[in-house]
Amino acid sequence: MSDKPELEKKVNNVLDQIRPYLQADGGDIKFLNLTEDNVVNVELQGACGTCPYSVMTLKNGVEEAMKKALPEIKAVETLQTEQ
Repeated sequence: MSDKPELEKKVNNVLDQIRPYLQADGGDIKFLNLTEDNVVNVELQGACGTCPYSVMTLKNGVEEAMKKALPEIKAVETLQTEQ
């Protein structure tokens, strides 16, 4: 059994490395939770939340970087939260 709080900390570290690239385009990313089966749920914010390419950014950019840094992560999914 993996140490979930430690893995969440590592996930946030990876997001912190990705965040400046998203912010350069007027967006941001917020960590929401880590599921029991190691799926990272995030919320794309700002320009990234409404960009038609956000799914591509999430899958090809964020998810690939996350899986490369943390092979135990299965996927990165975006959830829409109510403002």
